[in-house]
Amino acid sequence: MKKFTATILTIAVLFSCGKSNNPKLSSRYEDYYPELNKYYSDKPLGAIIKNGNTIFRLFAPQAAEVKLVLFETYDASKGDEYIMKVDADGVWEYKISGELYGTYYGYHITGQHQKSDMVNPSIIIADPYSKAVVTQNNFHHPGKSLIISDEYDWEGDTWMTTPLKDLIIYEMHVRDMTAHPSSGVNAKGTYHGLIEKGRTGGLSYLLDLGINAIELLPIQDFGNIEIPYEDNSTSVYNTWNPYERNHWGYMTSYFFAPESYYAGNGNMQKNQYCGIHGQQVKEFKDLVQQFHKNGIAVIMDVVYNHVSQYDQNPFKYIDKKYYFRLDSNDNFLSKSGCGNDFKTERPMARRLIIESVKYWLTQYHIDGFRFDLANLIDEKTCDEILKEARKINPHVYIIAEPWGDGYNPAWFSEHGWAAWNDKFRNAVKGQNPHDNPGFIFSKWERENSSQTISRYILGSVIIAGGQFQKSEHSINYLESHDDFTMGDFIRIGTGEMQENDRITNIIKHVKLSARQLKLNKLAALFLFTSQGAVMIHQGQEFARSKIIAQSSVPDTNWGRIDHNSYEKDNETNYINYFHKELNEDLYQYYKGLIALRKAHPAFRNSKQEDIHFLPCNNEFGLGFYIAKKTSGDTNDFLVLVNGHPVDKALFILPDGTWGLVANSRTAGTEVFQEGISGKIKVAPASGMILLN
Repeated sequence: MKKFTATILTIAVLFSCGKSNNPKLSSRYEDYYPELNKYYSDKPLGAIIKNGNTIFRLFAPQAAEVKLVLFETYDASKGDEYIMKVDADGVWEYKISGELYGTYYGYHITGQHQKSDMVNPSIIIADPYSKAVVTQNNFHHPGKSLIISDEYDWEGDTWMTTPLKDLIIYEMHVRDMTAHPSSGVNAKGTYHGLIEKGRTGGLSYLLDLGINAIELLPIQDFGNIEIPYEDNSTSVYNTWNPYERNHWGYMTSYFFAPESYYAGNGNMQKNQYCGIHGQQVKEFKDLVQQFHKNGIAVIMDVVYNHVSQYDQNPFKYIDKKYYFRLDSNDNFLSKSGCGNDFKTERPMARRLIIESVKYWLTQYHIDGFRFDLANLIDEKTCDEILKEARKINPHVYIIAEPWGDGYNPAWFSEHGWAAWNDKFRNAVKGQNPHDNPGFIFSKWERENSSQTISRYILGSVIIAGGQFQKSEHSINYLESHDDFTMGDFIRIGTGEMQENDRITNIIKHVKLSARQLKLNKLAALFLFTSQGAVMIHQGQEFARSKIIAQSSVPDTNWGRIDHNSYEKDNETNYINYFHKELNEDLYQYYKGLIALRKAHPAFRNSKQEDIHFLPCNNEFGLGFYIAKKTSGDTNDFLVLVNGHPVDKALFILPDGTWGLVANSRTAGTEVFQEGISGKIKVAPASGMILLN
């Protein structure tokens, strides 16, 4: 999310865990227009090619008139208009003889509900069911729909079947992974650039690291450009975003169309066009196919809780009262913090969300979805999403960001969803580095203690005091796109730098100190040995730092650490692979832990009764024994961690002889020290993994 997310996360951690505690969404927001719920249709919507004809359909229940507009070129300002006819359910239709592939079109809508709340009620909007959209680069984000075929040679490709609990998810941004020169990629910042082989960055890098799933920040066509900075001529005065961009993509415009900026010939030149040939459709399919060929699942981060804020989003012009939650004065509600909240509980809004999910599953072979601010999606829609997606792919991954006007991971788990486990993150590293650090800093984050920390090892299941029905519902993570990177959190948390320091020696700053390296490794060891799925964010494996890049934009914070870089399409966000080389030790440690976790189901598939905690003389010493009884592993394991900065942690080992596969220096699948028995001391701020 963008600028309000950090506040949402701070509030979220105050809620209790272990049970659903939010009122039903349907009772949280008053519906001032309940009569609109009567409008519903099962007719296919959008541009449908059938029996040699092209049928255009648009759901606009309160419109007085709708005209279909066909354009000869992508940049034409005027086109041929056709008056559409409406049925009793609010669906407007027009049929034209011929298969109009390659045609650009839009709709002109008039109706009593438009009035003065829209800047220009006479604009021509693109189809909300567009499969491809040509957009112009300005904050209005004007678009034309492009009729394009779904045909594609998948060469036998299908969905990945890796169990959710076995996933090691790499959250990443398509452009950021290859836009920096150090990536060595030719088609930098694009779908195709990400799958170039033999490069320093992109797919080859991910294969070397060993992850088995990627989670892409939004790639549904979104409003890239925000309103001009400090411009009095606009309806809203922008004082907060001198970059005038929404780089992360959490401003969806079209739910069925891939973002064209990441396709070949994508650009951000003012008033130029992106996606003029619809190449984004094939190129994103190429990306999915190539990742599948290399054994990597593709998860999409999708935003259905709100739509783009400042552009010509079609729903605002079709029917504001139908598609949005409003107050008694018809103003947009904005519990999302992004200017509007989509009324997911309306019948046709719910249908659109579910059909969008099904479309990405069937036409793009997407393996799963992470739902942004999922607590803003009504309960019935959530249940329908899971049911309908599983009809198509029983192995589909459905993951909630379980906040948004409240916090409810327990409810999602009760209904079969997985969810980001921010409580895991907070327990291990802390909620913030200033006054609420966690275990690795030898502190107890406000919700935690020496008695509660073990719940995270067990997958945060309810029986252990957590939020989840099953450990596989817990998506354990330490870092995401929001807030400080893990590396910067530790740099600040150790006191070795201050958040507002201006960094003049980047190499010295990026290169981890001995203490910073130990804490990064300790947190990683905790993460990869806990039950539940694992997620890491791009660059976490080498303690990436988000230093605000100096540019022509009037940002006086250049050189400082950025905790919310949603608006920066520059080196602040781009992955610098030279920095990976500076912290190669940490990268290899992550790589070793990933290989170890993938090789041993004990860390993914153990039941609570097979995990036994060991006594320790140190409040911040945590040790546990994993028996191989039910996990399917061939080894028993011991995991020993010590969060204390000075004192060693003493553990009495279970009977037997143990071999060391990980310590504070190295991690992997091979035993490098044998014959360990009796008792062992773990050094401060470090950990060990042993097997027999």
